[in-house]
Amino acid sequence: MATIKDVAKEAGVSVATVSRVVNKSPKASKAAIESVNAAMTKLGYRPNANARALVSKSTNTIGVLVADVSDPFFGSLIKAVDAVARTNNKHLLIGNGYHNAQVEKEAIELLINSRCESLIIHSKGLSDDELTQFAKEVPGLVIINRHVHQIAHRCISLDNQLGSTLATKHLIENGHRQLAYINSNQQIDDSFDRKLGFTQALNKHGLPINNSLLSEGEPTDEGGEKAMTQLIETKQPFSGVVCYNDYMAAGAIASLEKAGISVPDQVSIVGFDNGLIAKYVHPKLTTIDYPISEMATQAALLSLVLAKDEKPETEKKVYTPTLIKRNSVHTL
Repeated sequence: MATIKDVAKEAGVSVATVSRVVNKSPKASKAAIESVNAAMTKLGYRPNANARALVSKSTNTIGVLVADVSDPFFGSLIKAVDAVARTNNKHLLIGNGYHNAQVEKEAIELLINSRCESLIIHSKGLSDDELTQFAKEVPGLVIINRHVHQIAHRCISLDNQLGSTLATKHLIENGHRQLAYINSNQQIDDSFDRKLGFTQALNKHGLPINNSLLSEGEPTDEGGEKAMTQLIETKQPFSGVVCYNDYMAAGAIASLEKAGISVPDQVSIVGFDNGLIAKYVHPKLTTIDYPISEMATQAALLSLVLAKDEKPETEKKVYTPTLIKRNSVHTL
């Protein structure tokens, strides 16, 4: 692995000059910046962001990266981390990643450069290797809602595949045989795993997978409404639907109502997440509980322990989803 001395030699400058470029010092000349950046690219050198940031004393700040703070799901995550932070006399610094690799990378580096020794990272854009590298640089970094094999002991996740299997199985046990699935169109592991759970449940019970009854859209109520409209327009019969999340389920119910189709009498629906909307949509939504507050609390506590270079107690790393039965499923 290349060192800062290797970069200096390749660029034909001093180590101090390389340091000025890396730390974006105004004293670095344009020529120096160009030659050092070219050398770093050629040698594959990446500055240790944590070492760079912790030259000065760390602040009492916990960094949190989420996809979008406007999403209530991530609001629950942040609130849980904040409760741990307050108990430990720390503050939060929050970044959005929007499931975009470059945006996530920039946000994480900003959090590190802001001297956050504890980080709770929700990343879907960066690769496992990139997250592993960040973890090597920041001892207090914990990944939430994702399992990265190389740093499994620092990951808190949910078995999404099992959750979708439970939802599908519930419909089958209630007599439904013609099932549809509404998925998120985001190319992330949650989408893949939940769809896989649905198809595996069908296979296990000897039921066919009708590709005409597989729809997708933005993981919002509007996306769910459009996806359900597409399913209705296929003219293919179905009596049960599994949805990627509760918001898509709520949108699907709205679409069915517009088409004069009764829920759950004619079509039963199961959501995923057990967010607030699940309790207040009509009919109240049967869904899969995603214990994000509990998971975020554990992630925050783990990050604080790791940041102190202490050995964490053995805790649950992969959570098991549970089915929450309400009023949106009808027995045939």
